Amino acid sequence: MKPALTKIGAQMSNLTGVRAIMKDINETLRANQGQVLYNLSAGNPLILPEVEQLWRDCTADLLSSAEYGEVVCRYGSSQGYAPFIAAIVKDFNQRYGLQLTERNILVTAGSQTIYFYAANAYGGYTEECKLKKIVLPLSPDYTGYGGVSICPESLIAYKPALDVDGVNHRFKYRPDFTQLSITQETGCVIFSRPCNPTGNVLSNEEVEKIAALATPHDVPVFIDSAYAPPFPALNFTEMKPVFGENIIHCISLSKAGLPGERIGVAIGEEKLLQVLECFQTNAGIHSSRYGQAIATRAIESGALANIAETVIRPFYQHKFDVLESTLDAVMPKDLPWFLHRGEGAIFAWLWLQELPISDWEFYQQLKKVGVIVVPGSSFFPGLEENWEHKHQCLRISLTGTDEEISIGMQRLAKIAQEVYHQ
Repeated sequence: MKPALTKIGAQMSNLTGVRAIMKDINETLRANQGQVLYNLSAGNPLILPEVEQLWRDCTADLLSSAEYGEVVCRYGSSQGYAPFIAAIVKDFNQRYGLQLTERNILVTAGSQTIYFYAANAYGGYTEECKLKKIVLPLSPDYTGYGGVSICPESLIAYKPALDVDGVNHRFKYRPDFTQLSITQETGCVIFSRPCNPTGNVLSNEEVEKIAALATPHDVPVFIDSAYAPPFPALNFTEMKPVFGENIIHCISLSKAGLPGERIGVAIGEEKLLQVLECFQTNAGIHSSRYGQAIATRAIESGALANIAETVIRPFYQHKFDVLESTLDAVMPKDLPWFLHRGEGAIFAWLWLQELPISDWEFYQQLKKVGVIVVPGSSFFPGLEENWEHKHQCLRISLTGTDEEISIGMQRLAKIAQEVYHQ
């Protein structure tokens, strides 16, 4: 049976970005059973024993409480589970000196859902048939933004400025404010901080400048803080969340050990959140209450923030250090390779300037020697400009063992040398 799809149905049933590449990666893993593969492609966080134990303990506490039946056996508010909302409000008010109330919080089925609601509530065509743009102020950025809009032509991204340290083979992306345009034709702004895939952390001043550009046009700014403090606190450089009248601060518990429970939290002005809450009511009623109930316990006790700082962050920062030191030791000094400064998240981002072949072809060459990474061209959604840089980058996951990362980078260096000297 092949029922006819609508235009939206055809669009939303297609895999985009990394999800399309993962199909090739999964087929490679199945086809090479028995061969040792160094899979440095995963975006799935590792199960750290201390983190898993935290959620086991919180689950045991929930199971033994009178609250269990109310949590699991009944529907709830579309806004979220009230005790969880109260825990977020109390924690953020105390931690950041805010004056949030429960009406400043919306809980969704993962933070990806927030951007789907936002992209289609604030981006796309108005009733007057005017196109409202979804602006990604710094490209590359999270590949998932490429699939959230029902109106794909509304997505627009801007090239960054590059700070390059040629001597040390490092670089960093920065917003190019000479190009960035936020106008009355903008519906909303979205960016990640720390950034998936690059590990980039925009400074507070850069965030405030983006928000200031959006303010005169009443444009909401959605900051994807899936890797930010206070949990999972996967920032390797000093950073503080930025709040403001037109800022929606979006957190996720996925990298804090609960990706299976799909819990996202939007924090911002009540009027902005009400639109998204109505969207959620129509789409899926509410997020998992079980996940919210165990997270309430972890937040109220302070255990989640403590584990984020003492376990999760040091674990991934060490992985980046292994990758960085290995590349410095094995990559030829005469090649134009540049590692993005590791400021957060669970990935490293490598730029091979003037690469003689495409990132996809380099990815295929790496597979032949048992190393799997992700071609970087998947991470430029909305950037229509034909920029050669898009095809010169690789995303490398920090979820491998120390040995896997080290051997993977050694083999990458060998392939790079062969490719450049062909």
